[in-house]
Amino acid sequence: MIKYDKGGTCMYKILKKRVLNPQVTLMDIDAPHIARKAQPGQFIMLRIDEHGERIPLTIADYSLEDGTVTIIYQVVGKTTLKLNELNEGDSLLDFAGPLGIASHFDNIKKAVVIGGGLGTAIAYPQAKKLFQNGAEVDVIAGFRNKDLIILEDELKKISSRTFITTDDGSNGNKGFVTDVLKKLIEDGNKYDVAIAIGPLVMMRAVANATREYGIKTIVSMNPVMVDGTGMCGGCRVTVGGETKFACVDGPDFDGHKVDFDEAIRRSLMYKDMENEAMKKHTCRLGGEQNA
Repeated sequence: MIKYDKGGTCMYKILKKRVLNPQVTLMDIDAPHIARKAQPGQFIMLRIDEHGERIPLTIADYSLEDGTVTIIYQVVGKTTLKLNELNEGDSLLDFAGPLGIASHFDNIKKAVVIGGGLGTAIAYPQAKKLFQNGAEVDVIAGFRNKDLIILEDELKKISSRTFITTDDGSNGNKGFVTDVLKKLIEDGNKYDVAIAIGPLVMMRAVANATREYGIKTIVSMNPVMVDGTGMCGGCRVTVGGETKFACVDGPDFDGHKVDFDEAIRRSLMYKDMENEAMKKHTCRLGGEQNA
C-alpha cells in the first residue's frame, strides 16, 4: 500500500540503511508499486525534498514480498551527501520509476558480467537475473583497493564463479578487470554476452577487449539526467553514429557502438559546478552560513 503524509503527499520511507564502505551506502526504500514492475537494468529518479535536484539511481535490487526497492549510491556530490544524512525512518519526497528499458537476457547460456567500483552494484541485478534464468555466469569486479570492495558475498551467491581484483593488489589479486576477462577468454570460455558496468574508461576498455573476439558486449550508460523522460536531452549519447537518450533508449547499449570519447568529455562538463555546490553544502554543515 502506498503511504501518504497528512498533506496527501506520497511518502517513500527509508526502511534500511547500510554502509558498504566509507564512500558507498545501501538503502531499502518502501516503494511497493515500483517493486512490482522493476526489472534489472532499470532505474529510478529521486528527489530528497522540494528544494532538491532530481538524480537517477539504478535499481540495485527489489523485493515483491517486502515491497522494497534497493538503491546503492556513492557520496560524490551535494545530493548524495544530503541523501547520506538521512537515516532509517526518514522519507524521500519523490521516488519515480521504474524508468528505462529493462535488460533482455533471452537465449543466453553463458555470460560474463563485469563491474567496476560502484558499477558492481548495477551489475549485481544483471548477474542475478541471468543466474536465476539458468545461465552460467562469471562475475568480475574491480576496485581500487580492498577497503572499497562491495557485495562480494552477494555476488558469490548468484554466480558460477566470482573474481575480485584490486588496482593495488591489497586483496591478493592485483590487476584490472580486463586482465581477468582476457585470461578467461583465452582459456577457452565461450560467452554469449559480456555485460560491463562501471566508469566510462573501464567500459571502453572492456568493449575494446571483447571486440577482437566478436563477443556481444552490453554497457550501461549513466550520463547526467534531469527528468528521466527524454524531454531535456541532457543524457544524450552517440551510439552507432546516432543520438540516443540514455533515459528512454537505454541505459543498456551496444558497447562496440558507443562513442566513449564523446561520453567522457560530456561527463566532465558540470564537474566545476558540482564541486562548488558540494563546497557550499559542506560549509553550511560546518556552520559557515555565508559561504
